Amino acid sequence: MGASMEHGGEFSAGCLCGAVRLRISGAPLFSVICHCTSCRRASGAPSVAWLGFKTADVTVTAGDPQYYRSSQTVIRRFCGRCGTALTYENAQRLGTIDVTTLSLDDPAAFPPTGEVWLSHRLSWEPVNPALAQYSTGDG
Repeated sequence: MGASMEHGGEFSAGCLCGAVRLRISGAPLFSVICHCTSCRRASGAPSVAWLGFKTADVTVTAGDPQYYRSSQTVIRRFCGRCGTALTYENAQRLGTIDVTTLSLDDPAAFPPTGEVWLSHRLSWEPVNPALAQYSTGDG
């Protein structure tokens, strides 16, 4: 899913209403835009930007995120009050958790390096030719 990012440090993230807050330490493993049908439906958007981290690097510091099992191996966490999508965990990628890039307090710090699941992309959603392109999630 793209190259490892080098920006280490500590970051904060949270939902629209502020009820759920996350603390993230360490560098992202990847930064991608996902076009898969599941992400689109879960977010109500044509694509979703994600940052991948080691699970141990992400801590809930406020609130109690709700969860939804969107498939047998995937858990998506979100704020139960405002609905903000926060994280994605896939049992096939143990030890990692994806955080929605736009839930970060400073989402501009981690621009995407690739686009995944282009095979699911809506025909009217533009592709960024400057990013690595992957037909599936095997970026």
